[in-house]
Amino acid sequence: MKTAGIVLAGGLSSRFGSPKAFAEWEGRLFYQWSLAALSPYCEEIVIVTRPELVGRFPGDLQVTTDVETFAGQGPIAGILSGMEKLRANRYIVLPCDMPFMTADVVGRLLECHSSGVTAVVLDGKYHPLVSVWDGITCPDLKKALENGKRRVMDVQEKHGVRWIEGELLTEDDAHRIFMNANTPDILERS
Repeated sequence: MKTAGIVLAGGLSSRFGSPKAFAEWEGRLFYQWSLAALSPYCEEIVIVTRPELVGRFPGDLQVTTDVETFAGQGPIAGILSGMEKLRANRYIVLPCDMPFMTADVVGRLLECHSSGVTAVVLDGKYHPLVSVWDGITCPDLKKALENGKRRVMDVQEKHGVRWIEGELLTEDDAHRIFMNANTPDILERS
């Protein structure tokens, strides 16, 4: 069974002030933290980003942009684009703005996955982009976008998403691990 990784790095980063994929934490760029968390479990990993950022990534990485038909339509387009770039049985998806994510947490999430989609919830806050997707979900992602629906959780629900409590996936501070670094001051407080 082939497992591929998808790093979502195409957001506008308007609150952050610069592309979050290239923000730095403890000597590593954010996207590098995502790659490190995924690499033990994925045969291939693709970074999905905006066209103007492609050249900022090293040439030895697989980097793509949204499928042209759905360019700029948010994370759901990024997930579909990653799936269409790399063919696999299942995909582990991570946003690039969670620099505290670890390979251990990703491994435990993967262990919880049985079919369809598995994603994280922490204290009632859903993290649909920290997720595992079976390849069979790809047509429904495309169909949702064709119908103008951009909500990731709608497609997840169609596939009977299994929500895993984030506290069960880590022995560390789950709130820190699953925190999106939406503003630079989050790094200063961490």
